[in-house]
Formats: sequence, C-alpha cells, structure tokens
Amino acid sequence: MSQTNTAAPSAMTEHSLSAAQQASASRGLLRHDWAKDEIKALFELPFNDLIFKAHTVHRQNFDPNAVQVSTLLSIKTGACPEDCAYCPQSTRYDTGLSVEQLMEVEKVITQAEAAKQAGSTRFCMGAAWRSPKDRDMPAVLAMVKGVKELGLETCMTLGMLKQDQAKALGEAGLDYYNHNLDTSPEYYRDIITTRTYQDRLDTLQQVRDAGINVCAGGIVGMGESSADRVGFLQQLANLPEHPQSVPINQLVRVEGTPLANSDDFDSFDFIRTLAVARIMMPESHVRLSAGREEMNQEMQALAFFVGANSIFYGEKLLTTPNPQANEDMRLFGKLGIHPEVPRAAADRHSPSIEKSADAMEAMSQSGQAVQSLFYDAAAMQAQQ
Repeated sequence: MSQTNTAAPSAMTEHSLSAAQQASASRGLLRHDWAKDEIKALFELPFNDLIFKAHTVHRQNFDPNAVQVSTLLSIKTGACPEDCAYCPQSTRYDTGLSVEQLMEVEKVITQAEAAKQAGSTRFCMGAAWRSPKDRDMPAVLAMVKGVKELGLETCMTLGMLKQDQAKALGEAGLDYYNHNLDTSPEYYRDIITTRTYQDRLDTLQQVRDAGINVCAGGIVGMGESSADRVGFLQQLANLPEHPQSVPINQLVRVEGTPLANSDDFDSFDFIRTLAVARIMMPESHVRLSAGREEMNQEMQALAFFVGANSIFYGEKLLTTPNPQANEDMRLFGKLGIHPEVPRAAADRHSPSIEKSADAMEAMSQSGQAVQSLFYDAAAMQAQQ
C-alpha cells in the first residue's frame, strides 16, 4: 500500500484557523463538534507551531513530566475469527503464532502481582475474541476482582460486548475497557470486513452506559491517507464523551498479515497525529502504544513533549515487541520523567492504589526495574 505523508504547509498556515478556533485550540477546550477542515488546518500548521500548541494544552491539563505506566497481558491468544489486516492473531493468517486458551485466574493474578512489583499501576488484560462467550464471563470477572484486590487499576479488551456483559464488568469494578476504532470510517473496510464501524461505536456506548472508562484509539501507518487520520481523530473527539485513554499505535508489520509489506510511516506524521490528538482531547491520556520499539529515544521524547503521557511497560505488547522495562526507566531518567500516580478522582472507579503508587515512586527514584518480573505472554497489537 502506498503511504501518504503530510506535506509541509504552503498557503495553509495558522491563519487558516479562525480566531475562535485558535483560541479554543490554545486553551484546550473540551469539544465534540470538530469539523474536518479545522482538524486538517491543525495538521497543516508549521511543525513548531503545532508542537507548541500541543505542549501548551498538555501542560494546562497534566503534569508534563508524568507518564502513566501500564502492563498488558494476553489472557487468551490467537484463533480470532476476525480478519483485521494488521493482526497476527487472526485465524485467517499464517503468522506462526501459537494458540493459547484462556489463562487460569490464579496465573493472571500472579502476573499482575509481578507487574505491580515492577512499577505498573494499571494492569490490562486482552483476549483474542470477536466477543466473549457467556461461559467465559465468570473467569473474566474473577480476574477483574482479583487484580483490583492488589490495588491496581484494571483494563480489559475482549472484543464486542453485549449490554449485560458490559454491566457485569462494571459491577465487578472494571476501570477501563479498550475497544479501538482503528482508522477512519472511510478507510475501515480496507482493513476489516468482519465487523462494522457501527459495531465498534455500539460497544463503546455499552461501556459508557456501564460506567466504565473508555480506552479507544487506533493505528496509523496502515496505508491510510492524511484525510483518513483527520477522520479518525474526528470520530474519537466527537464521541459523546472523550475516551479517558487514547492509544495511538504505529503499525507493527508482522510477516503473514496483509500489511506485512506496508511502507514505513513518516515519523513527523506520527508526531503530528499525537499532537493533534492532544489538542482535540485535552483531558484524555494519549498513549504512545504499539510501534514504540522502532522509535529512537529522541522520537519518544518528542512524543512525550507533544502530549503522549501513557505507555505500556515491559517486554512485549501482546504479540509484538515493546521496549524493555529497564530501557524505559533509563529514558525516564534522562528526561526527568516520573511515573504518574493515578488521579482516582478523575476516574469513574476509584481503586485503592496507594501501595502500588508508593512502589512505583520508589522505583522511579531508584531507577531500578526488575526485568525478570515481566511476563512473556503473546498477544495482539489490535487490542491496544
């Protein structure tokens, strides 16, 4: 697939934004009525103007030197019936991935304990399902309750949810549910045909109705156009409520998937996408997610500057590589960044996180990271 990069602006400059739009972007106001032309104008700002605006909005809403730290575990790997073109867990593609059944609850809790010891404050659990079956729900709910008892925030990504399933997860105390939109509505059918865009929007509504924080983002570098990135962020920002967490993934090309031979994605286009997401969703955590293994430290530092303030911590991000934990701690030390203590008051659920926050703070001060504590579970990029 060809890659469309954002060209340097010519006639389109900061003046393309109206005075009201410029003021709104500068103040980071919460909006749900973004038009494509104004999002396009943000993307086409001179690079220095864009990153300055994004950093200003970020500083107004967050500690600019704090990054939220999560650990992600695949609790059920492979054999997914969906045809997502980027995903090595689809049963339709031969990627050499070993299929693993749903993990035992006790093993998941053990992995969560290790993640907490290593400094994470949120534990995310992903299952390669189209949607969970009712017979799997008791184990899933037990995982949520068990991880919460450790004092960790909980997140799950299980595919599409029915109303009663979302309600049960909310009643169990699930803090976040991840369900990505992936790309724009216009480009979506080029990537996935086995579920509709509306299916994804419906699941997000079920999650909101159940009182669970929404984690929703997508993937760039799949051959989409700059107009598709505009449309993708418009969909996220114009939801009834901004997602509390917005993972921005850069495609990890996996041999055997239809996107294995995609072109390299331009680094500046990636930073622009993060920056515009920060401006449009000023109070959301923007997660620097899959693809970080391929980014040098300078690019990651720029990503943090424009407003990325969440990462996954550990060796693997589902089935794709992720920077190792000790490398992250060294980068944090160079940049003067520290792990964020969760703002319980900002979340719908308020788990007891004092112990994990204390451990995280001690680790950030000592610069230590215990590599052996991280799981080596396989899982899929699609889930975050």
